[in-house]
Amino acid sequence: MATRLSCVVVDAADPAELAVWWSETLGWSVSPDDQLLLLPPHRDVPALLFEPVDDPKVTKNRVHLDLGSRSAADQAQLVARLEERGARPVDVGQRDVPWVVLADPEGNELCVLEPRPEYAGGCAGRLAAIVVDAQRPELLAPFWVAASGWVPVAGLTDSGGARLAGPAGGPPYLELVAVTTAKVTKNRVHLDVAPRAGAARDEEVRRLLTLGARPAEVGQRPDVPWVVLADPESNELCVVPDEPA
Repeated sequence: MATRLSCVVVDAADPAELAVWWSETLGWSVSPDDQLLLLPPHRDVPALLFEPVDDPKVTKNRVHLDLGSRSAADQAQLVARLEERGARPVDVGQRDVPWVVLADPEGNELCVLEPRPEYAGGCAGRLAAIVVDAQRPELLAPFWVAASGWVPVAGLTDSGGARLAGPAGGPPYLELVAVTTAKVTKNRVHLDVAPRAGAARDEEVRRLLTLGARPAEVGQRPDVPWVVLADPESNELCVVPDEPA
């Protein structure tokens, strides 16, 4: 029985302020029980959680979010609004591309995509894709199919990587994009997965270990209720406690 993609977790120096920024950006609501948790508009979309950290951001994130647009004018207006609210243009090596690369107020990269038919009609507001850098996306994809419960869909990403769709059919998609750079530090953005109903956390941890994950140490206390692993390309992920699907 597969785990399911539960949450995208973002390290932040000021998580409450960044949660408000992303809530306004995506059009998602802040959880009434946790001001650091953003609730998606559809149950099959992972939530967005902001965690306080003291470590500064030192390199390009290997996980980022892509935002969709409905037209060229909508893309330009969205970029302008984000910049008015504290985003800034950043250079991550892109050249003459039709999307716009920005950084949020804490420096986390995001892309505002030009209109694309594959991202139309999604169930997550502005969120078009959760993007993971991978040196060998074709080899990493089977692990994330097993870890997320999402399935491959036809069509490659711009880099020739893999695209996975969730239970709602997408978007948003989970996209593995090809890069040449290796991971050098703890990811500032990572994914959480949770057991489906009837499955135990520790059983799912053992299953993921047989699929290429390994235990990871990120300074977590020994009494935390989640288990920290790293995927086959060393991206951290957490297996959180059993939750209803």
